[in-house]
Amino acid sequence: MNKTATLAEAAALVQDGMTLALGGMTMYRRPVAFVRQLLARDPRPRGLTLLNFTAGYESDLLIGAGCIDTIRTVYCGLESFGLSPMFTEWVGAGKLRVMEETEASIACGFRAQMAGLSFMPSLAWIGTDLPRLRPDVKTVIDPYTGETLTAFPAIRADIVVIHALEADQHGNIKINNNKGVDLELVCIADMVIATVERMVDRVEPSVDGFVIPKPGANVIVHAPGGALPTSCYPDYPIQGSEIMRYTDSCSAGDFDGYLQSILKMPHEDSGTT
Repeated sequence: MNKTATLAEAAALVQDGMTLALGGMTMYRRPVAFVRQLLARDPRPRGLTLLNFTAGYESDLLIGAGCIDTIRTVYCGLESFGLSPMFTEWVGAGKLRVMEETEASIACGFRAQMAGLSFMPSLAWIGTDLPRLRPDVKTVIDPYTGETLTAFPAIRADIVVIHALEADQHGNIKINNNKGVDLELVCIADMVIATVERMVDRVEPSVDGFVIPKPGANVIVHAPGGALPTSCYPDYPIQGSEIMRYTDSCSAGDFDGYLQSILKMPHEDSGTT
């Protein structure tokens, strides 16, 4: 069933120990308003596994707030603004478990889950040291060629949260053409939450958008500006000054002060400085 909800109602669905996946790509179309609402909860969720194709600003907030036990991603950073400061600090201190992933391992894991299989075979990682870091990744013998293949286990998520341009009451959602792996995330999650810039009567295809058809989202939240300070083309660009304020705060050892400052903002004003 599809329903509309407030940010608080949607954030309340995340429970301790879940696997939470976040859509978007690097610093683009990230569900920041949802993450802020999650961090405003008392108590905050704990023991989460964070699953991202790439992780950025929003993921670093969750890490610094102590919500994440394990992260699965191919990249965690702020693009031209440098490395993710809290990710770097927590990994260096041994407080965050990194489950090693590559583009191939995540892609194969998603494909296995989407196909209803326990694993997906691949030539990736053969001849590398990566299997030493992932003892859960096995090998199989190709019954046709006798070749050894990597068997990447299926990857699923309890909840995925994506940020979109538009949605309608039927659960159709439109993202921009920088799709990342949002379509795959929708398919491998038990529940899909979409925060959206606009609610419309009917989502229509367009040259600047890609429609994930109903039931693309189980829960829809109207959250204008919900990706700020990351971008949401064509509505708004990255708010670079806010990303720099974040990195400066972390460099000064004041992550908690920064977090409190953004939790006081209305979600539509996040990132405007």
